[in-house]
Amino acid sequence: MNGSATEQNKEKRRHIRVDFKTRIVIDTGTTEIETKGNSKDLSLKGVFINTDEKLPVGTRCNVSIFLSGGIDDIELKMKAEIVRVDEHGLGIAFGSMDLESYTYLKNIMCYNTDNFDEI
Repeated sequence: MNGSATEQNKEKRRHIRVDFKTRIVIDTGTTEIETKGNSKDLSLKGVFINTDEKLPVGTRCNVSIFLSGGIDDIELKMKAEIVRVDEHGLGIAFGSMDLESYTYLKNIMCYNTDNFDEI
């Protein structure tokens, strides 16, 4: 195993992850996938979505995460890329997002973990 692969593995686990139940839509411009239920390993850098739908690794997409429970539903929007595909779903890396989406995502992380200092 070379040094860069080892560094990449460390980077993958550097961010706190939480399981979070919500509605998520992946839009590639030609394909739209909507899931409801568990997202696994939600972090500030990405999410794993449990779905039977498959998209090729490297597919660029827009991801919308919908938060409900308040007066209005809130939609977090991110530019992203499919980085992993397996029998359980899709691993998605967030590329960019607006400040409001980042703030909401960070709050989700804070409310769903005990490790506030690591977020």
